[in-house]
Amino acid sequence: MSYAPAELVSQVSSALVQAGFQVMGDADTGVPGLRVTEVPAGALVGWTASDGFTSLAREQAGRPSSGDSMRVIVQAAVTGLLVQLGHTVTEASDEGDLVVLADTAAPDGP
Repeated sequence: MSYAPAELVSQVSSALVQAGFQVMGDADTGVPGLRVTEVPAGALVGWTASDGFTSLAREQAGRPSSGDSMRVIVQAAVTGLLVQLGHTVTEASDEGDLVVLADTAAPDGP
């Protein structure tokens, strides 16, 4: 499948909402939820945890960072959903942002 980045942002946002995720606008306002923005390669999906969750994660002394664990879980859920829908998804940063590639079409054969 091949999509224009703006069309892909709309499709990805819609799929995430239908799956039950809270998708925020593209401006990074610090409001918790997923954000889907256009990038040259396709659509960038980022996640912002709520302040309450971040505080709770800090209080879990002696445990591996539950904030990091939750980020991995959200990343896996979003990736799994989008791959199931036929998209190619790559990790874009150490923060767990994902890129859904705009051009996932197989090369034309002879």
